[in-house]
Amino acid sequence: MSDAASSPSGALRQPDRLLILSVFVVASCGLAYELIAGALSSYLLGDSVLQFSSIIGCYLFAMGVGSHLSKYVDDQDVLARFIDIELLVGLLGGLSATLLFLLFAWMSAPFRSVLYALVFALGVLVGMEIPLVMRVLHTRQASFSELVSRVLTFDYLGALVVSLLFPLVLAPRLGLSRTGFLFGMANVAVALWTLWHYRADLPRLRGRLTRGVLVMAFLAAGLATSGQLTAWAERGLFGDEVIFATTTPYQRLVVTRWKDDTRLYINGNLQFSSRDEHRYHEALVHPALESLPWARSVLVLGGGDGLAVREVLRHGHVERVTLVDLDPAMTGLFSRNAELAALNGGSLSDPRVSVINADAGRWLEEHGEVFDLIIADFPDPSSFGLGKLYSVPIYRLMARHLSENGALVVQSTSPWFAPRSYWCIDATLREAGFHTHPYHAHVPSFGEWGFNLATRRPGFTPPTHYSVPTRYLDADTTRLMFQFPPDMRALPVEANHLNSQALVHYFEQDWRNVVR
Repeated sequence: MSDAASSPSGALRQPDRLLILSVFVVASCGLAYELIAGALSSYLLGDSVLQFSSIIGCYLFAMGVGSHLSKYVDDQDVLARFIDIELLVGLLGGLSATLLFLLFAWMSAPFRSVLYALVFALGVLVGMEIPLVMRVLHTRQASFSELVSRVLTFDYLGALVVSLLFPLVLAPRLGLSRTGFLFGMANVAVALWTLWHYRADLPRLRGRLTRGVLVMAFLAAGLATSGQLTAWAERGLFGDEVIFATTTPYQRLVVTRWKDDTRLYINGNLQFSSRDEHRYHEALVHPALESLPWARSVLVLGGGDGLAVREVLRHGHVERVTLVDLDPAMTGLFSRNAELAALNGGSLSDPRVSVINADAGRWLEEHGEVFDLIIADFPDPSSFGLGKLYSVPIYRLMARHLSENGALVVQSTSPWFAPRSYWCIDATLREAGFHTHPYHAHVPSFGEWGFNLATRRPGFTPPTHYSVPTRYLDADTTRLMFQFPPDMRALPVEANHLNSQALVHYFEQDWRNVVR
């Protein structure tokens, strides 16, 4: 029996204390790879709840498999196998984000299969780590209960630290690729310091040390070049030159350019093309605002690119515009970048405009201002987090902020590609107490796109002329916008409530039928 095991206190030797501390790093890395896979799949595939739920389930099941497999490691090989697993986890986990991103950009068909295969492989390896550490330590001290408490304490503490750092610091500041490489290097560091401190107990020390140094150097090179790798992947994904890209705590923003066409993508989804965005934003703003020549105040929810605000400011009678957008990186980009600010005509710097970075639902709850026009220019309801912004309670909140004769305009997805989603938004507005006036416009980059104009009183009449210069709208286009052909007729759907989020389900089903 060792001296540590025979001592009354069962105190750990210095190398064993370091191995206990390595549990903190191991747990941190394991959770980080899980969060990276969930975040990346949410960015690329949408529906964050489904992606995170399925990845967490796959990962935890794989960890259980790994824990079971660990019992087949011979006692004399436990320490060597732990080091080998750390090197393999570091290599696979470190490469995971970059590998998946490159695969999605250049060969999107097998992405899901590779994603879950990689998650399962990492889960199996991570599941073997803690049992092997506990077996190593159990041979070096008598008190098994103290061993379990120490190992699990550091395991859970590591998970807590990463769960806080990942959304607040790592993902927004480093990005997913760099974060993956960083944690991969941490796993390899665990392997290397374990090699050094237990070098007397390990066979083939030189070979393992060489492998560890090579893997560390490979991951360090990946960390140094991850920006170029990500740019190359995004060029393949979007097809055009990427002129700006950043990951924020809320989303991935990418701006591309091809000739005179500048495009914004959020989480891989096109938000606008500079060639035809005027169609979308004129249709969003002018039918409502032209019918409110007395309007003095406008609230824009979403629309952090400032393009809707640009159209609002064309109306000289508007004295005050409040823009509420969640992401300060979005509004900052379209305020400070000269090329992008030129697209919105410098609208976000206009003295009549107040820019507020806050969650729209919370801002509506906490403030009491009343506006003559509210424009809800939110992203499509592709997740439950976005779906809540299209719910009955949110629309009732908006009604409290709307003047008696004012109007609310909601971008409402495509009545052609996503008809149930479109008419669900219409039904939700009506259940919230509004009179609705649905309409649509053709935007070449998106196809047929839909809007809903809602009022607290009946009697809205579409305008027959416009007092501001327009490139797309006139009397004829406006008349046709408020008419729906038979193949876009209203459908019987339920309203969107927070407890059921029917809209998100409609949205998934609709787009699944048209996206190849």
